[in-house]
Amino acid sequence: MKYINDEKINNLLVGSAKLDSSHLDIILNKAKALKRLTLEESALLLSVSKPLDVQKIFAAASFVKDAIYGRRVVLFAPLYISNLCANTCLYCAFKSDNDLIKRKALTASEIKSQTEWLLNRGHKRILMVCGEQAPKGKSDISYYLEAVKAIYEAQIGKNKIKRVNVNCAPLGVDEFKQLKSSGIGTYQIFQETYHDQTYRLMHPAGTKSDPDNRITAPDRAFKAGIDDIGIGALFGLYDYRFETLGLLSHIEHLEKEFNVGPHTISVPRIEPAEGSELSLHPPHRISDDEFKKVVAILRLSVPYTGIIMSTRESALLRDELLSLGVSQVSAESNTSPGGYSADSRKQAASQFSVGDQRSLDEIVATLINHDYIPSFCAACYRMERTGEAFMQLAKPGTIKGKCSMNALITLQEYLDDFASSAVKAEGYKMISRYFKQLDAADQDKLKLFFAHVVQGRRDEYV
Repeated sequence: MKYINDEKINNLLVGSAKLDSSHLDIILNKAKALKRLTLEESALLLSVSKPLDVQKIFAAASFVKDAIYGRRVVLFAPLYISNLCANTCLYCAFKSDNDLIKRKALTASEIKSQTEWLLNRGHKRILMVCGEQAPKGKSDISYYLEAVKAIYEAQIGKNKIKRVNVNCAPLGVDEFKQLKSSGIGTYQIFQETYHDQTYRLMHPAGTKSDPDNRITAPDRAFKAGIDDIGIGALFGLYDYRFETLGLLSHIEHLEKEFNVGPHTISVPRIEPAEGSELSLHPPHRISDDEFKKVVAILRLSVPYTGIIMSTRESALLRDELLSLGVSQVSAESNTSPGGYSADSRKQAASQFSVGDQRSLDEIVATLINHDYIPSFCAACYRMERTGEAFMQLAKPGTIKGKCSMNALITLQEYLDDFASSAVKAEGYKMISRYFKQLDAADQDKLKLFFAHVVQGRRDEYV
């Protein structure tokens, strides 16, 4: 598999069996200075097992997350537009040879209707997720462009979707250029597993069976001008330590080749999927404690990158992971095409089981109760703070000020338009508390933005 040196990773894992406390402190102090860790240093952190040393890692990860992004947590919803798929991924309900599920590809009208449902709940950011096969009569790219257009056309009152990010099959450079021209934010693609032998075993047929075509998709996206990329691994297919170092090796390649690492990293774990026996018994199950360590080490290893946590995980674990480096969470997710408003008896199949069943309002309430500012911001995309421009602000932590202010503005919008009375009360208290912590100049800016929100304006930002 390109960019992944199995021998090097395996040697690092064997050679990092012991890490004394003084060396651990040196690595953690480097991370707390917001400096990228080497692959060797990350491997050493993966070897840590003593409870007190693991807690040191957790504390450092929390420090780094707050230093880069402050207390804001971005919220979004996935919108599955199709479960048609040409691949036979052994862990997925959408695999082409699964005859147990109902298939559906949403029309443009249905996509717009689903988006309106999400808008009515208060969502402003969407991750469009596509099965890796276009409906009959369309090419992949034409279907994706039609879907993005439908999402942006949806509107409820004053509210529209601020930004569409896209998770779809690998494309060619020309197709990526078309996708960029549609106004997307981040292009997201998961390698699933960075272990070549396991990859080929898990993907026996379909276009996805070629690991190199998949791992080079971000390269083609960068060449097409999409400079915000999201990557990830599906934990449970192979040794989590190898997957973590494989993910970091991929990031090293992107940084070297394009001077920009990924905008986001996702860390899904295998969850039960209808028609997939393997999903019920992951070959390399990763425990909650191991999973928490992975999230924390990724935060320390790549401090500038957003870490996404999906609703695959339980509400309790997701809340805990916020303090270990997670900076973006999905909310009120449905992984079935048309699932947000469909009769459950007629609903097309979901990709996997959802663990966190809370509504958006309940998740907003939880964030506020844990002193995290819920954010629906998409300002960086509008202000062209993407790619290298974003990294220049994120790496030293100077993006935090903009993130916090924009989070407060979007929280005010949510409270005024959608929140329950209990969430409104606590949310306004949070805004007041954080407002008082700002200097006079920023307070004056926010006063103006808040006045505009009261007047009915939406989607303003710094």
